[in-house]
Amino acid sequence: MPPVPVNPDSLPQPSGYAHGTLAGNTLYLGGQTALDADMKIVPGGVVEQFRQAFGNLLTTLRAAGGEPGDLVSVTLYLTDIPDYQAHGKEIGKVWRELAGPVYPAMAGIGCTALWQPEAVIEILGVAVIPEERLVTPRP
Repeated sequence: MPPVPVNPDSLPQPSGYAHGTLAGNTLYLGGQTALDADMKIVPGGVVEQFRQAFGNLLTTLRAAGGEPGDLVSVTLYLTDIPDYQAHGKEIGKVWRELAGPVYPAMAGIGCTALWQPEAVIEILGVAVIPEERLVTPRP
């Protein structure tokens, strides 16, 4: 089966990218910033942006039948690592609220800017979804 894009209706309609790409039972989750339904970055700082960006990533994961425990890798791109570290306990609380107590392999990478100038975090991931839960969206 060729790779299939996964673009949930509840996320902003992509143009020139996919929110996710399903190859077999592996879902490659495209980088998600804190865009809301109006295509604006949510205000309030790194904790609020983490909640929105991670929620967007989980929306794509669930559209393919996945659950947070199916995540095998998550990469965080951060414009301010010290700010993220200063809010680590709050971010960890948001993670557990949205995904539970299990953490996949993770990396945090500092960068000077993201696609939207007001974004401070972008989250990228990979998930392996068990065949019995896999949902293949129509292309």
